[in-house]
Amino acid sequence: MPVERTTPLAVRISLLLMLVSVVALIWLAGFQADWKASGVGITAAALAVALAVLGSALLLRGIRAMQDAAEATRRSEEQFHQLVAGVADYAIYMLDPQGRITTWNLGAERIKGYRQDEILGKNFSSFFTPEDRAAGIPARALETAVREGRYEAESIRVRKDGTRFWANVVLSPLFDSAGNLRGFAKVTRDITEQQQRKQELEQAQARSIQSQKMEGIGQLTGGIAHDFNNLLTVIQGSLDMVDRRLRAGDSDVGRFIEAARRGADRAAALTQGLLAFARRQPLDPKPLDPNKLVAGMAELLRRSLGEGISVESILAGGLWWVSVDRNQLENALLNVAINARDAMPGGGKLTIETANSYLDERYAAANPDVTPGHYVVICLSDTGGGIPAGALRSVFEPFYTTKQEGTGLGLSQVYGFVRQSSGHVKIYSEVGQGTTVKIYLPKLEGVVAQQVEIAARPPRGDIGRETILVVEDDEDLRGFTMEMLRELGYHVLGAQDARSALQGLEQEPRIDLLFTDVGLPNGLNGRQLADEVLRVRPSIRILFTTGYARNAIVHHGRLDPGVELLLKPYTQPDLARRVREVLDRN
Repeated sequence: MPVERTTPLAVRISLLLMLVSVVALIWLAGFQADWKASGVGITAAALAVALAVLGSALLLRGIRAMQDAAEATRRSEEQFHQLVAGVADYAIYMLDPQGRITTWNLGAERIKGYRQDEILGKNFSSFFTPEDRAAGIPARALETAVREGRYEAESIRVRKDGTRFWANVVLSPLFDSAGNLRGFAKVTRDITEQQQRKQELEQAQARSIQSQKMEGIGQLTGGIAHDFNNLLTVIQGSLDMVDRRLRAGDSDVGRFIEAARRGADRAAALTQGLLAFARRQPLDPKPLDPNKLVAGMAELLRRSLGEGISVESILAGGLWWVSVDRNQLENALLNVAINARDAMPGGGKLTIETANSYLDERYAAANPDVTPGHYVVICLSDTGGGIPAGALRSVFEPFYTTKQEGTGLGLSQVYGFVRQSSGHVKIYSEVGQGTTVKIYLPKLEGVVAQQVEIAARPPRGDIGRETILVVEDDEDLRGFTMEMLRELGYHVLGAQDARSALQGLEQEPRIDLLFTDVGLPNGLNGRQLADEVLRVRPSIRILFTTGYARNAIVHHGRLDPGVELLLKPYTQPDLARRVREVLDRN
């Protein structure tokens, strides 16, 4: 970079003094001889000569100072260039305004692989990958450096031998005193080892996370296997006992049938709990007044928790409404209440409070699953023994329990349901002081529609006059469902997949309801079948069934608008009620 040198002040003063002395002498030479010979003239001449001598001395001093400064600058620049040239860890070199290389140091030769005589005059784009050159990145780098005063990036660069390496590059523009672009200073650092260490660290973290996931899956699988094996033992053993008693002519099999039914109910509840934790249960949210729900549950909780537990409700005035699946919220509150009861074996008090709340950005920053905004909070506080800090971190994990009996799915199911409802759940507890569970549900914005209760209708069909098409690929389940519907008085047809269902639709003049599984084989799922059926016969009612929340009818954890669903497993009363509701709905 050129150095602007200024004339020292001593040189300027000496030149001024010499000029004054010359002018004085010229002026004296023009006067009469008597004036010249006078004392004044001699004195003036002597003064002029003195000024000239002084000026000469100052001039010589200034010249020496300029020479010394120039030599110092030369030595400084030489030392700087030697320093830069000797740096081996960084490629430091200069570019002209067009990006051509004008200087080259030892670090550049080591990192890039080019000798100085091989690279000077070539464009710095030689170091970019063909892909980057085709994308115009070298030119954009120069433009960015000029526009923003600096360009810095980490990307792949290419050595002379064609090998690639990770580089940290810094490009700075150089301007002269007039603001004209004189070139660029370029610094490149090989960071391949750092990138490798970073990748190794990321891989190690990924392996650790995967290991933790596998450990969690192992715990989950073990819990499922344990509980399902117990339940299947009850079911299989009871059915086997029924079979033997019937073969022996013994009709006293009611208690075994009841045991099998209880085992099946518990298995169904276990499955729903797992789906809730995994946030895969299909929710059907509706506008809801939380105060009304809590008030309605108070008596149920008093009966469920026993006489030793007093239940108090504190309901906030002006409470906002929420949009939530009513049944799932009731189950969540019941699960928390049962946990509270178990924490108070000698009796105690459960307080349920409602309030409007705002979770701000600071709270959201400390709780990553929270979106700042307005929420309705339902707080359940007990006077039990509290939860130790070590256990508090695990209470939402599936199959984690401190009880001698229980599935360990209660709070995990609450957690899954609340998160799937875009809410937040928080537990505060201190040993000896009790526990508070806070359930936050998003405020329902806009006008709340008036709830309309559907009038109760007989669960049975109009004998032989209403036709239902059952589409289910599992042959046993299809036959069982068709038999239950026939007992309810419906005319029933069956199909194993969507294509056979469409063929049956062409042959049957009247079908009132399509009852179809969501997951079907051979290319068309239940939702696609329903769309095709409604295109041909818009008046047919549709009722879906599934054992798992499928994307075909569920998005973001919620049923699509207008979708009617009956979850597996279902009983005949469940089937009768849902079929009648769908057929009777306007």
